[in-house]
Amino acid sequence: MLGRLREVIRLRHYANSTEKAYLHWTRRFLAYQRHAGGEGEPTSDDVRAFLTRLAMAERVSSSTQNQAFSAILLFFREVLRTDLDDMSKAVRAKRGRKLPTVLSVDEMQRLLAAVEREYQLMVKLLYGSGLRLMELICLRVKDLDFDAGLVVVRSGKGDKDRTTLLPVTLHAELRGHLATVQQWHKADLAQGYGEAPLPDALARKYPNAGREWGWQYVFPANKVAVDPADGKVRRYHMHAKVLQAAVARAVRRAGIAKHATAHTLRHCFATHLLLSGTDIREIQELLGHESVETTMIYTHVVRELKTKAHSPLDDLYSRFVQARSVAADGP
Repeated sequence: MLGRLREVIRLRHYANSTEKAYLHWTRRFLAYQRHAGGEGEPTSDDVRAFLTRLAMAERVSSSTQNQAFSAILLFFREVLRTDLDDMSKAVRAKRGRKLPTVLSVDEMQRLLAAVEREYQLMVKLLYGSGLRLMELICLRVKDLDFDAGLVVVRSGKGDKDRTTLLPVTLHAELRGHLATVQQWHKADLAQGYGEAPLPDALARKYPNAGREWGWQYVFPANKVAVDPADGKVRRYHMHAKVLQAAVARAVRRAGIAKHATAHTLRHCFATHLLLSGTDIREIQELLGHESVETTMIYTHVVRELKTKAHSPLDDLYSRFVQARSVAADGP
């Protein structure tokens, strides 16, 4: 049944992290059902009991319980081919409105100064482009448009593409970084590997595309690894936990008391743009939010900020709009 659920998830092109989470919760639910003495296929009563246990005994957050319910709902509908009855009898974890953690401009500058040198470019790009962590990690060389000042995000959240800012102040540093990465790629090719993994079925359609420079990761891992799927030696992207740990060390080193993570930089990007007068609809587009209501949460954060210092993003957005209009007009 878990194998069938994995097939359904991959047919829907869900993210790898979503696949792992859904399989985890479905596995836990089935183990709970067996432990509780359930016989045969699980029922909606088993789901209600499991969700109630998560809320009452394990005291999980509302988002965690909702993720578990979404996984089990998909399992029932697509694998067991049955709909769940009304879940109103299940105890649901409640969550009030929460404001995202946002660093002030001064704190942001201290954080950037405290980041170790090898991770500074990645942290600057997270802040300057408003990328999600995995969007940054999975960037390919072809997704950087220096002429237009754009970063093209491919298959972001919801499997949607979008464009966002590529800060002009990072162009020279990025070009130098890419020159080093290209040397790694040439060395990999000389040793008989150097083929980057391609999404979906592109490897069958374009067998040699994985060796092209444009498909290489902007931030590759330091070492090559064997792909267990086909046994090929590849250089994957840097692991997300490596950058998360680097940001955590920088937060402690900078003496910032707030609970700031790599995702906090995305919140800082949106809030500082809003402080500099950028329209909320444009910020919604840059962040890739489906609804403007999601972006409106940053207006509440702005009200909490009493002073406004000069932000590195103050002049960035106007340059982006100008570059985007030039790119749209074409030669």
